[in-house]
Amino acid sequence: MAVLRCGLVGAGIGASLSPALHEAEGRHQGLDLSYTLFDVDRLGRELDDAERDGFAGLNITHPFKQQVIDQLDDLSPQARAIGAVNTVVFRDGKRHGHNTDAYGFTEAFRAKLPGARTGHVVQLGAGGAGAACAHALLGLGAERLTIVDPDATRGVELAGRLGAAHTAAATPELLAGADGLVNASPIGMHHHPGMPLPAESLHRDLWVVDIVYMPVVTELLRAARAAGARAVGGTAMCAYQAAAAFQLFTGLPPDTARMLRHVDALLAARPSWSARC
Repeated sequence: MAVLRCGLVGAGIGASLSPALHEAEGRHQGLDLSYTLFDVDRLGRELDDAERDGFAGLNITHPFKQQVIDQLDDLSPQARAIGAVNTVVFRDGKRHGHNTDAYGFTEAFRAKLPGARTGHVVQLGAGGAGAACAHALLGLGAERLTIVDPDATRGVELAGRLGAAHTAAATPELLAGADGLVNASPIGMHHHPGMPLPAESLHRDLWVVDIVYMPVVTELLRAARAAGARAVGGTAMCAYQAAAAFQLFTGLPPDTARMLRHVDALLAARPSWSARC
């Protein structure tokens, strides 16, 4: 049986859950699947090397989800609308860019926050992951979306493209009338500890999603729950986006429930990990 080769390109990804997730699901599907990490500080010839070596595809993570577009031949409609790619498939001599982050966020939101109001949502972060989350929020019916990013150029560009508002900082006044808050910034990860906004901004009428999943309970989630808010972390989004990427790489439908259980088991076994899918 030929080995089906996949991988992940990103910076600081040594503890990624992706190899374990994809290789285990491959075994369940009867595949000999290997998953390689390309942990690099800058995007170079990784796609060239992987394509030459017969890889089926690559996942792309921080900070290259937008940079990688220049190295691709075409984009799926969703990836083009989002302006970010987290999955590249090598097929028919071309590099096809996809985005499974938006799907992952959408499915996780529906599973974890049924019935949540989306009249006004405040999102922290306008990078590659933030673009996917914002796209997903609009698809989930957000009537008003405010994107908060200290990088004015990046924040204004994303907000303008999606018809959202932009501000440089989240204030108590901004959140006072909001239904929901999404943290799509890296604040809260092991290498970026802390809170992305003052705890006193949080209130019990707010739902909170933190797409950071290591640590499983971030400072933001802890503070949100202390304020009485419904708050969920990023583990489900990680599993759903990985399942969608697995299907793109292999052409086989994954057992998403099994992959969700596997993410939980991996995180429970290694609670000190700081990882990206």
